[in-house]
Amino acid sequence: MTIEMDKDITNAEWEVMRVVWAQTEVPSHVIIDVLTDKRGWKEPTIKTLIGRLVKKGALKTRKDGRKFLYSTDIKEDTLVNETLDQFFHNICSKDIGKTIGVLIDEAMLSHDDVALLKEKLIQKEQVAYDTVPCNCVKGQCQCQHHR
Repeated sequence: MTIEMDKDITNAEWEVMRVVWAQTEVPSHVIIDVLTDKRGWKEPTIKTLIGRLVKKGALKTRKDGRKFLYSTDIKEDTLVNETLDQFFHNICSKDIGKTIGVLIDEAMLSHDDVALLKEKLIQKEQVAYDTVPCNCVKGQCQCQHHR
């Protein structure tokens, strides 16, 4: 599913999206309360972030009396996956395995998470390359392919 929106969501905007994903529909005062408690941000800052997300097409608004309710049709895992796809597209394909290793090192994982990762690696082993080809053009990376 391709999202019809500006996918350049800043770290601060992700914080707003996480509040909206946790609700079905949420008034701005709830978003403000959550992010003031979590981040210490001021109301004008949070309202600016909400407005940016509306302009980007990430949030929808619905007027309910004197207040606006915010919601999204974008599933959290869909945006996470699209963001990861874009991230991995921007690095040398030869570095993806190392990068995933760093992610695993840095992540807080449960035993169930570790079991899932083991299962995925066993499946991936069946289609793994002997050597991952570089996907960069000359001048973009330091691999032997471009020297």
